[in-house]
Amino acid sequence: MKKVDLRTMAEKQNNEYVFGSADTGSHACYMIYGRLMPGEKGRKIKPGKGHEEMLYCARGSFSVTGDFEEIIEEGSAIHLSGEQACYLENRDSSEAVYVIAGGHAEHGHH
Repeated sequence: MKKVDLRTMAEKQNNEYVFGSADTGSHACYMIYGRLMPGEKGRKIKPGKGHEEMLYCARGSFSVTGDFEEIIEEGSAIHLSGEQACYLENRDSSEAVYVIAGGHAEHGHH
């Protein structure tokens, strides 16, 4: 087990870092930490076949377009599955931060 500074890692990788198998050795789940600067738009969120993701707005707000269209404010979340895709835009004058919890979709239980 180790501590990972997600903010610093994201700063080194275009403001998004996937905390996943390279860090944990497991392919069961992952977490994405992302930052959008003021006025930044077009950040694509798409789980992909066999995956599900929950997108949480941790700071600021996002205008979301695509398969889901709405303003997501701090403290709110949406769920995406498979090939569903959306695009984030930060219309605010300060940085916005999101966290995505993702994993493999399994049908038939829970």
